[in-house]
Amino acid sequence: MSAEGELKVTFQSKKEYECPICDELFRKEELLSGGGRLIAGKLTDELHRLYEPSAKYGAIFPLVYQSIVCPQCWFSSMDNDFLVPPTEKRAKARDNIENRKKQTSLIFPNVNFYENRTLMEGAASQYLTLHCYDYYNKQTSPTIKQGLAALRCAWLIDELHKKHPQQHYDWLGILFRKKAQYLYNEALSREQNGKETLSGMKSFGPDTDKNYSYEGMLYICAYLRYKFGPAGDGAERKTSLEDARRTIAKLFGMGRSSKDKPGAFLEHARELYDTINKEIAES
Repeated sequence: MSAEGELKVTFQSKKEYECPICDELFRKEELLSGGGRLIAGKLTDELHRLYEPSAKYGAIFPLVYQSIVCPQCWFSSMDNDFLVPPTEKRAKARDNIENRKKQTSLIFPNVNFYENRTLMEGAASQYLTLHCYDYYNKQTSPTIKQGLAALRCAWLIDELHKKHPQQHYDWLGILFRKKAQYLYNEALSREQNGKETLSGMKSFGPDTDKNYSYEGMLYICAYLRYKFGPAGDGAERKTSLEDARRTIAKLFGMGRSSKDKPGAFLEHARELYDTINKEIAES
């Protein structure tokens, strides 16, 4: 919670969590709603909802508070999965505590999950979630959740870059988008060949304001492949674009706009399809 005299943005949840890896007891920091705290801005091409800083509360980033992180051992996941990593994988997660902390601290220094989260803890929490889904089995849909964590990490890194433009966070944001590109398309491939289900994904997001469902995932797969897949003018680039076009084309065979597919989303999809088509035609 905020220091005395400051306006509250978060609170400690009543629910107490017991870490399945190290048995630490802790509560999760939650974002307060209402009161003009969140002022919705534009939706980006990555389906990321931007928020305008409030005159009363300042800049707030909901993604900072999404992942659950044990403050002691830094095991992390999405809310529904935190208490249930497979028993046979827990020893490995326990053995990796020091390495997990070391690798995270190299990228996100001085994070402390016993304190209220800043942008740095928020980005670190998504990075930890990305890596800790290595300890889950295929029924949990770990690959798509890793892709989502990588993309959310990139968004929070964008905000770190705005605050610290000399520290090369922009380069790091590109790396995490490339990671997300691989993971999203790998998840789609695994779902299509039966190696991994997507049924363990309760909300595809990709942001917290709206669930764009499976169709949103297809769009992100295509968008990231177009933006961060193979570059250059070679055959590999053309093949990648053709795959992206096939993926985005599926959206237009799934009906008209609906609650999960508002017109604005379909506009983004149509623009992406036309852009990809143009580049293929010119290659």
